[in-house]
This record gives sequence, C-alpha cells and structure tokens, in this order.
Amino acid sequence: MNDFLKTHLNILKKNFSNPNLELRVMLNNCSIKKKNVFLNNFNLNEINLIKFNKAFQRRLNREPISKIFNKKSFWKYDFFVNKDVLDPRPETELIIEKILDFYPNKTKSLRFLDMCTGSGCIAISLAKEYIEATIDATDISSRALKVARNNAVRLGCNDQINFIKCNLVSEIQYYDIVVCNPPYLSNYEYKRTVHEIQLFEPKKALVATKEGYYFYHQIAKLLPNLLESKSMAFLEIGSKQAKKVKGIFSENNIYSLKIAQDIQNLDRLLIIKKS
Repeated sequence: MNDFLKTHLNILKKNFSNPNLELRVMLNNCSIKKKNVFLNNFNLNEINLIKFNKAFQRRLNREPISKIFNKKSFWKYDFFVNKDVLDPRPETELIIEKILDFYPNKTKSLRFLDMCTGSGCIAISLAKEYIEATIDATDISSRALKVARNNAVRLGCNDQINFIKCNLVSEIQYYDIVVCNPPYLSNYEYKRTVHEIQLFEPKKALVATKEGYYFYHQIAKLLPNLLESKSMAFLEIGSKQAKKVKGIFSENNIYSLKIAQDIQNLDRLLIIKKS
C-alpha cells in the first residue's frame, strides 16, 4: 500500500469505524475515469486530487459523504440530495417492497399520494415501478420540492408526478394508495442522534411535536376522506411507535392490517386497509 493511502487511512481510523470503505467511496467519487477504485491496485494519477482533498476535509468535519457528493442510493436509483432533504434510508425501501406485494400488477393505473415527499425518492421509485400510475407528491418545503422535481426530471418520470407545496394534502380526494414517511422523532430522540444528522439534515423533516406523534394524529383524521373502500395506506413509523400509532388510528375508526418489520426485524411500517 502506498504512502498516500496509508496516510489517509490512518487519519480516517481515528474518526470513523470503517476507514477502508470511507476512503474507497471518496476515491470512487473523485475518479477521473469514472471507474471503481480498488486500494490494492491504486493509481494516484487517476484521482482528481483537488476534488478529493476538499471532500476529505469535509468528511473530517463530519459531513456525510452523501451530502459531499450530492448522491444517495435508494431502491434502484441514485438520488440527488443536499442539506434541504433527508438522505433516503434503506429501511424506507420497505414501503416499495410491501406495495409491490399487495399490488403486483405494475401496469394498473393507480393513483398515489406521497405525503412529505422530501427528495422524492418514494414517489419516483413508485413511478418507475408503476408506469401507468399518477402520483401527487406533497411537501411543505419549497426547497425540498425543488430537489424532488429535479430528481424526477433526471430519472425520466416527471410527467407522472404532480409536486405540490402544502402541509400533507392540498385537496381532499380519493387515492388508491397513500404513502408517507413523516417526521416522527421527539425532541429528546433528536438530541441523541449523531452529529452528521443534526448538522447536515433538516430538523423539520425529522422532528414532530406531541413526542413525535403529531403527523400520525393529522394523517389519522385525513385518511377516511382519502381512502376508498379498497384503498390502502403505507406509513413509516419509528421502531418503538407501533402500539401508540395503532391506537391513534383506531381512535379515528381506522384499523391497521399489519405492522411490517424492516431488515433488522424492527417495527417500521404501518399498513392500513380501509375495509
């Protein structure tokens, strides 16, 4: 291993738990030839050193690699991300998986509502799977919607998605499928998150009042007027929120079909069927 790699790995070892991966990802994103970099066959001449040095310093300042290079993978695609949106999380892919389980016919003309769309990762992934679907994607943040629109254009599905600036919904109407990954952290939980999250992701996309349950109360009131008799809703929840969230919906005469677990076997998704 050459001196360049040794020096940077030693620095990363003092700050991060997986220094080899950290270094490889940064080098890959700074590769002049846009090809994968392998540490055991490393050629410094193939690296944009100006770009790498800037990225390396930003990483030492705890900025997530996704924000440094404005890219985060979700489902089958790479999404543009910045400080105005949350990074898409792997556990959120469970929403797409479960919708595909319940709606295997990908050519059906379904109407989706994606509330709190953020980067647009859920809406866009659904549009790519269901090519005849139409989707209303809402967010209260104009900056987040700008990111989502750009992602939709770049991934070639902007004609399927109507991006709307509002708090949850702008117009009461029926949908076949309603999805939402709302803010659900309490202030106490937020204070216990890592510095990367607190410094580089929008707090309003993470934290909700009423100890993290505010949006579930709001959605529970809205769903009876958004779901038809055979419609379904798929709502992400915190890993310890299932019992309380089910109670919130049952108070509004909406009963969950099931709670789905993520890859770590943590409660992650509330699945609702109106009847």
